[in-house]
Amino acid sequence: MGDSVDLTGDGGVIKTIIRNAKAGALGPSEDLPLLDVHYEGTLAESGEAFDTTHEDNTVFSFELGKGSVIQAWDIAMRTMKVGEVAKITCKPEYAYGSAGSPPDIPPDATLIFEVELVACKPRKGSSMSSVSDDRARLEELKKQRELAAAAKEEEKKRREEAKAAAAARMQAKLESKKGKGKGKSK
Repeated sequence: MGDSVDLTGDGGVIKTIIRNAKAGALGPSEDLPLLDVHYEGTLAESGEAFDTTHEDNTVFSFELGKGSVIQAWDIAMRTMKVGEVAKITCKPEYAYGSAGSPPDIPPDATLIFEVELVACKPRKGSSMSSVSDDRARLEELKKQRELAAAAKEEEKKRREEAKAAAAARMQAKLESKKGKGKGKSK
């Protein structure tokens, strides 16, 4: 096991790496806030497991920084990389506090989680590219649309000119036929 790190500076959230991630592994970020984790939570006082994803081999998914998990997880998960396994010890003030989470977690309980970060993903409809890449792509699309609109307008103008020219030819033919017709009847 690795060294323990006090992530909050007050002993509230202590992280100990059990297994390091592979070199170059991704971690949570602004572009990758959706996390999938395997975990087992135990009560520090008794060692009793109160929740786990290992029994049914599911993953728990959540978005970092949205308040959908205890504060200790929002703090600790930011420091992890995909493939890493860590033990996270959470004092009550970073977990469920004086209220606990009945019936499984008593008031003022210190919790210990063994957590594996399985995946980091972008929000639905997002990609992993940066905002500047997205802006550049949008600008390019805007230019393409403007060029397409200009080409359409030019084509429309050409068609109208061709119609006008055809109408003028027809008018000229009609005029010449009228002129010939008058001459014959005399």
